[in-house]
Amino acid sequence: MKNNSYTIMHLGGSLVVPHISDTGGINAPYLRKLRAFLLSQLKKGRKFIIVIGGGKTARAYQKSVARVVDIREYDLDWIGIHATRLNAHLLRTIFEKEAYPIVVDHDPSREEAEMLKSSKRRLFFASGWRPGWSTDYIAVELARKFGSKEVIIAKDMPFVYNSDPKKNGKAKPIKKISWEAYKHIIPQKWTPGLSVPVDPVATKLAEKLGLEAKILSGKDLASLRAAVEGKQFRGTLIRP
Repeated sequence: MKNNSYTIMHLGGSLVVPHISDTGGINAPYLRKLRAFLLSQLKKGRKFIIVIGGGKTARAYQKSVARVVDIREYDLDWIGIHATRLNAHLLRTIFEKEAYPIVVDHDPSREEAEMLKSSKRRLFFASGWRPGWSTDYIAVELARKFGSKEVIIAKDMPFVYNSDPKKNGKAKPIKKISWEAYKHIIPQKWTPGLSVPVDPVATKLAEKLGLEAKILSGKDLASLRAAVEGKQFRGTLIRP
């Protein structure tokens, strides 16, 4: 299968590092399954740009430093960015033979984007770029730069809910929702470490670009496969 389009995916950092411990807390069994899944998709000719979040690593560092000194959001943001770079480099190393050798760790210029497009590699990993730009936002921005009409958001929750399911056991999953309606169930302001399906900064840009977002659990590789292949998946579809 020849495919010139790119699948833009945001992979939640908490899938890669679900907890912090003396042994690192890295989910090696999940990474093995993810590797097998992506290799099977690459064999079908698909191209991927995968943005990695900071997840538990970022939040652990951000909370720890805040216990020691008062710290600006700007500096908290940089801690999170470096956590995403560590996660992205971990994944790039796992796919050393298949992936582009350099993590996309800054906003590529037009010339740099064209160079990436001309590469024979079909798997790229990206990290955080700059303070104020979440990895959700970066996934949406890369969709714009690489001509994709959708982004896949694979985190640790399978749906968008009408309220926070971690706080409300009666929260109801939503299968389809517009960006306009979605904006009213998430915080209006983004802060470092905010954990929502798509944050407010990325939401604003995605709505402006008319993108669709497929929200699903990254642990559910069957659903992830269906989303990548354009089939019905278990999750939430956010539409313009």
